[in-house]
Amino acid sequence: MKTYLSEKVSGKICNIRLFRRRCRIRKAIIMKKTALVTGASSGIGREIALELNRRGYNLIITARREDRLAELKNRLKGDTVVIPADLSDERQCIELYRKTSGMNVSVLVNNAGFGTIGEFCDTDLDMELKMIDVNCKAVHILTKLFLKDFRKKDRGYILNVSSSAGLMAGGPMMAAYYATKAYTVNLTCAVNEELRRRRSRVHVSALCPGPVDTEFNNVAGCRFTVKSISPQYCAERAVDGLFGGKLIIVPEKTLSLGIIAGRLVPKRLLLFITGTLQHKKLK
Repeated sequence: MKTYLSEKVSGKICNIRLFRRRCRIRKAIIMKKTALVTGASSGIGREIALELNRRGYNLIITARREDRLAELKNRLKGDTVVIPADLSDERQCIELYRKTSGMNVSVLVNNAGFGTIGEFCDTDLDMELKMIDVNCKAVHILTKLFLKDFRKKDRGYILNVSSSAGLMAGGPMMAAYYATKAYTVNLTCAVNEELRRRRSRVHVSALCPGPVDTEFNNVAGCRFTVKSISPQYCAERAVDGLFGGKLIIVPEKTLSLGIIAGRLVPKRLLLFITGTLQHKKLK
């Protein structure tokens, strides 16, 4: 009889311990930090998602290609939420925010974007307007909506993926693309200063890499004429810079020096050099 009671009590204790353990796990999942990455199906966005996951973040990943997102989800640890969306559609940008507003997002990575190449007079207008919607409008909408939440909590990080193109005088043969990336840089810099003046603990950064070995060239219809870096290296430097409080993150040291030196060169000469390099990109 004593043995029976002892086993029964022991079983109840084990069940209680198991229940408490499950509760702790659920609480840990709820409390775990979450990052939202747009354009996560390939390239820089995909690698940033993987890098954040290695640093202990749950992920919300979004892009148009659901099959690619499913592949990425299989590589991520912890809880991953997949939300297919076309961010050229303003309504889907707002819906993305609504779907994720209760998911404890503390890092937003605005990575979705693409480019086109050709003389401004000849490039497709509809494609350029869609590019402006993704590269500018989507970044603007998501930054504003999530920033309101982050500012209330006085914590959070926003990484807007721009390009070294956004730091230059302009880009003949890629005029609209360069302009969209300059918009992203200028928006980020202004918001960063507003937050600094408020002594906010929310931080906003712009990632401005040079050529990165991604699918960008296939979409834009061009090829690189200078050496590119890997998306993995770019992602590591991006996340380090974001959490390190950098405003402008340029992964390549040589490019950083080139950008600084470029400020001493007359704008007309810079445009000539840039245009010459862009002409060489044409396939």
